[in-house]
Amino acid sequence: MKYNPYKHHRRSIRLQGYDYTQAGLYFITICIWQRECLLGHVVNSTVELSHYGQVVLYNWKIIAKKFRNVELGEFVIMPNHIHGVIKLIESGNQPLSEVIRSFKTSSTRRINQLRESIGVPVWQRNYYEHIIRNEESFNRICEYIINNPLSWEQDQLHPNNPSKW
Repeated sequence: MKYNPYKHHRRSIRLQGYDYTQAGLYFITICIWQRECLLGHVVNSTVELSHYGQVVLYNWKIIAKKFRNVELGEFVIMPNHIHGVIKLIESGNQPLSEVIRSFKTSSTRRINQLRESIGVPVWQRNYYEHIIRNEESFNRICEYIINNPLSWEQDQLHPNNPSKW
């Protein structure tokens, strides 16, 4: 089939016209490639991280060291995805996408070294973000992140559940 740019283009899921270098709070979700439960499993509503999950945890924690303009908020690693809050402190520095790209690249590189599978995808191509605009939204999102392991069986990203994503 011949390439047709009107038919075969990937649409951005970012908010059109929004400046993602702007200071603010962002709720992030990043999914594992094909939603494989690579990062651990949930036992009695608690996430038990695999070795790969430990790699992800380490790489998440060092984001704020790599990017001085970033502070990290609530965060959870689920078996096949992560949720976290990222705060960009000042406007005009690295965009949110650069922070996520760096995290995904460093964690992928280490996981693939451990799996001896260089070049194999670990993360899905994109990530989901929600701009946190007020304290009510922030509190609701933090509660969701904290309670995510409790509702794993009903989660749309659980491998046994049909996903809308």
